[in-house]
Amino acid sequence: KRRFSHRASANSGDFVVFSMSQPGVDRILTGVYRLGLGLGTAAMIPSLCLYDVDGGQRVVMLNMLTGVEEKVRGEGTHFKVPWLMQPKWYSIRLRPKLIQTTTGTKDLQMVTIHIRMLFKPQIEGLPTIHRTLGEDYDERVLPSIANEVMKATIAQYNAESLLTQREQVSREIREAIVARANQFNILMDDIAITHLTYGKDFARAIEDKQVAQQDAERQKFIVEKAEQERQATVIRSEGEAEAAKMISEALKEHGSGLIEVRRIDTAKDIAENLAKSPNVMYLPNGQQMLLNVGGGARPQA
Repeated sequence: KRRFSHRASANSGDFVVFSMSQPGVDRILTGVYRLGLGLGTAAMIPSLCLYDVDGGQRVVMLNMLTGVEEKVRGEGTHFKVPWLMQPKWYSIRLRPKLIQTTTGTKDLQMVTIHIRMLFKPQIEGLPTIHRTLGEDYDERVLPSIANEVMKATIAQYNAESLLTQREQVSREIREAIVARANQFNILMDDIAITHLTYGKDFARAIEDKQVAQQDAERQKFIVEKAEQERQATVIRSEGEAEAAKMISEALKEHGSGLIEVRRIDTAKDIAENLAKSPNVMYLPNGQQMLLNVGGGARPQA
């Protein structure tokens, strides 16, 4: 047997001898190795045998022996058998999807329509979705059913009716897409038409029609204005004729007295206006002096 010894001197002059045999060293190294292996294995257990499901998520378990399990795992930490059980994460939050299509109307006009959908999967149907469609189920299902429903619905209306009956068109599209999506275990929370555009020819025809309607309204206004002016002229002429008739009757009944009274009233008004003017001077008959009847100051030369 091999032994290892070591001598060390202390202040007291005593000697301490350490000795260790080869089998003892092997046992210590083996123990350290086993301890490290156990700690490493224990550290790997959480990552291999445990998995977390966050809020707004669900997990479908794929068993390598029996296939997709029907049980859906909810939020929390769950156990799995490594390499035998493979979890597949699915989001159950509402997600938007924007789809557009170009199709023809009942009167053969081309229309481009955009719809925005908010969807999420049915929790109970996640195993079926994973088994039949896969994790990209929305890309596989939603574009096809949305395009089919929009084209079938738009074909039932004229291009002009899509504007006047937009609410009804949106409701029919929403009901049809919801019914089709339920067949694939997809829930639709909201479906709305965001854009509706027509072809260039139809847009130009609508613009020309609006211009023609505005011109017609303008001509109608001009005609009505002329009619109102004509009626005003007739009423004014009738009023003047009635006034002349009344004056003639008064002259026949009272003679020229009415004319004289009118002349005096007019002269009185003229005299009052002249008297209030500061620039009017009066020269009495037979006198050589000016009278400032208005009382205003004469301007300095």
